[in-house]
Amino acid sequence: MSAEASGPAAVAGSLDAAKPSGPEPGSPTFSLKPLTPNSKYVKLNVGGSLHYTTLRTLTGQDTKLKAMFSGRLEVLTDAGGWVLIDRSGRHFGTILNYLRDGSVPLPESTQELGELLGEARYYLVQGLIEDCQLALQQKRENMSPLCLIPMVTSPREEQQLLASTSKPVVKLLHNRSNNKYSYTSTSDDNLLKNIELFDKLALRFHGRLLFLKDVLGDEICCWSFYGQGRKIAEVCCTSIVYATEKKQTKVEFPEARIFEETLNILIYETPRGPDPALLEATGGAAGGSGAGRGEDEENREHRVRRIHVRRHITHDERPHGQQIVFKD
Repeated sequence: MSAEASGPAAVAGSLDAAKPSGPEPGSPTFSLKPLTPNSKYVKLNVGGSLHYTTLRTLTGQDTKLKAMFSGRLEVLTDAGGWVLIDRSGRHFGTILNYLRDGSVPLPESTQELGELLGEARYYLVQGLIEDCQLALQQKRENMSPLCLIPMVTSPREEQQLLASTSKPVVKLLHNRSNNKYSYTSTSDDNLLKNIELFDKLALRFHGRLLFLKDVLGDEICCWSFYGQGRKIAEVCCTSIVYATEKKQTKVEFPEARIFEETLNILIYETPRGPDPALLEATGGAAGGSGAGRGEDEENREHRVRRIHVRRHITHDERPHGQQIVFKD
């Protein structure tokens, strides 16, 4: 019994019937028949990423893919003949290219390199595993820290660091054990704020300024600013509070002053020396021509701005008749 074909099948049949039998004269002929069993194409669906390759590529090296396509491991196939592999397909093309050529360009990103290493380990591609591990090791060895802060261990080392750099220098000295008295209630928080500000400034200006940290000095919390090898300014953040019954040490956090001095020190960034206009605007050495400078102006270039927090006196412990003096 025969039935009349209808629908798309009938249309396709009619088109096939309309085609001439045999190739046109002079046109090339192609054969899709594989020359050897190893050249048979395989369709792979790796996490939704579709790939075509040959059995020769998949079984050329001793990998997990060879075990899958040589019958040693079971593979899942859908109705369309696609072999399903439950892995991310992002780097599978690189895996196939390595199996084809024996080498591949590796990604520059450390994250992507780590991802490729994970896939190479899953598929047991030993050569690619070694290449990725070597590239990651070289990146770790060549990686320079974003911000390197030397720790001062002696006055001699500090002088060597100051003499060996052409950058302006910001140094924070903090040593909580230097205190002879008890601290006020806000001192610990303010000391931590000074340290946090130092870290933030170091991250912001690490390419332009050299930051030093000193934990062995005689002060409790003191900032020093250097330009061209000499100290330009100093901000001392501690004072003695005369309480009713006892003395206490108070640590201040003069954030605006510290930030201002950090910006001031940038005028010493270039090796040509400070600009007179900038020096005058920021309270440094006076500008003007060299011929008109007097002895007083010469001395100003070697003067250090020392900023101390005001000493608070809440109880009169001085002898009778002595005048109250506030020290800056």
